[in-house]
Amino acid sequence: MALLRCNKCTLLAEQADTLAGQTLACPKCGAPTKIYPTLYFVEQLLARYFDAQRELARLKASAPDVSAAAPASASASDIDLSNTTVLASDQQHQPIYDWFQKRQIKAEAEPDSVDTSGFYDEVAEAIGANLPVLKDVLERMRWSQNKGYASASISLANKSAEDARTITDFCRQLYDFSFVAKYLHNKQENNIRLVLQTAPMIRAFFSGRWLEWHALMVCLRHAKERRWRVSCARSLRLMSSNGDACEVDVFMLRDGPTPVPVCIECKTGEFRQDIDRYLALKKRLGLGRHQFVMCIAGLPDENAKAFTSMYELTFVNERTLLEHLAHLS
Repeated sequence: MALLRCNKCTLLAEQADTLAGQTLACPKCGAPTKIYPTLYFVEQLLARYFDAQRELARLKASAPDVSAAAPASASASDIDLSNTTVLASDQQHQPIYDWFQKRQIKAEAEPDSVDTSGFYDEVAEAIGANLPVLKDVLERMRWSQNKGYASASISLANKSAEDARTITDFCRQLYDFSFVAKYLHNKQENNIRLVLQTAPMIRAFFSGRWLEWHALMVCLRHAKERRWRVSCARSLRLMSSNGDACEVDVFMLRDGPTPVPVCIECKTGEFRQDIDRYLALKKRLGLGRHQFVMCIAGLPDENAKAFTSMYELTFVNERTLLEHLAHLS
């Protein structure tokens, strides 16, 4: 058996072996068509097939690994923000590393610092939502920690019924989430005694780290509401080419053709002596005033507005941070 293969109409038809090597008119379109021995036709077909396979393998080997070269930012809309380890990866942080690298700055993050599978984020959000009421609790715990005391006493005297309930619920939450070792509510003396944990992470949390967690969650929830793809980091260490080092409390990078960064410094105590340093960092990063945020716990709104007008930085408190992020949208 021989084969006829028309190059014009693509007809493929069997022919007698005696016609192999001849040229005949195509039965379908009439174009001159050569007749090939079956074995020769199959050999040519296989040769082309294997050439195509080798070329495909070469192209795959030379093509960049897109998933490794440009890790996707996390889609906040697809994540249970209060209970996820998805953000705690080098891949999630890679766009941030790349952004700083373009500015000749080496960035290093501790991926676990954005792991929300624990309870740091829940307690931080509770504090941020009720700081005026819970401020006394935090100060008593921090004072007791600094003095090396084993417990802290929280008086409910002179508190309104609503405030006393908020404080009681919060202290109970601290115990439920193991932020304190014991919770003792003495209704007769109208106070609460908390036996403190000595773990360094818990001590650091009440010494001010809670505001970083609060700011991180505000950023992530804002991104989720707008269905943004973002990369985020907490306690981000920076090292410039001249050896200068510093740390950024919270950094969020919105994905897009031109990534949009937001840098947030969190302060629960004195901050005025650091303003010059942050102004220099803002300039070094090439950020606008609205992209470099000073989040100061308990800062009065009028003071935040006044400081913002005085310096090339944006000042907010734990409540107005979200409002500012909304203006950046």
